[in-house]
Amino acid sequence: MTDRKYLEKYLDKAKLQEGLEKLEEGIPLQYIIGDVNFYGNIIKVNSNVLIPRFETELLVDKTIKYAKTYLPRQIDVIDLGTGSGAIAISLKKKLTAMVDATDISNKALEVALENAKINETDINFFISDIFSDVTKSYDLIISNPPYVSKNEAIEDIVKKNEPAIALFADNDGLEFYEKILSNAKYYLKKPGLIALEIGRTQGKKVAEIAKNYFPDAKIKIEKDFPGEDRFVFIFN
Repeated sequence: MTDRKYLEKYLDKAKLQEGLEKLEEGIPLQYIIGDVNFYGNIIKVNSNVLIPRFETELLVDKTIKYAKTYLPRQIDVIDLGTGSGAIAISLKKKLTAMVDATDISNKALEVALENAKINETDINFFISDIFSDVTKSYDLIISNPPYVSKNEAIEDIVKKNEPAIALFADNDGLEFYEKILSNAKYYLKKPGLIALEIGRTQGKKVAEIAKNYFPDAKIKIEKDFPGEDRFVFIFN
């Protein structure tokens, strides 16, 4: 389906011309329409949050399967850097869980709160820089953190529209994996699971960071649909 046909399908006639003009300006389709379907849920998006990707749906799917086999039936979950709330909402719907979700951006949390209401999910959202304002322990810690290196070339439509704070990280994109994993031992129950989305070249490096802080854990690097390294799971 062409971008124009996509807009014609999802926008009424009154908004179509404005939508086409925004498309010409280089605004992503998802921001023009205002929502996406993520794991069967309608998730509102705007320029304050990343557009959820297929890879993150796969992270959610794999995490649900692991949680159901590895963790207790009723669990505590935290989604670090929740953005639109897509991950937290999906997990809340599929698991028997109390779900917390954090972000450093107030504007992102406003979007996440709206999405939780739309999807009728009870989630505790709060501001936190990774674990800075977290006060309890969890069976499952999940995150799709910023992981694009500041030297890495990315598509203009992404760079010019999506929030840089949710895209880029220092230390060749590894900054937030170090922050998360160096502190996670203080917030992860046993048995516990950490689920991370990663950049396609970061699997071995993130696994090494994980091994440093969780030397006795089982660590798995898993691939996305195109066969690229995309996820790290840590079974504590």
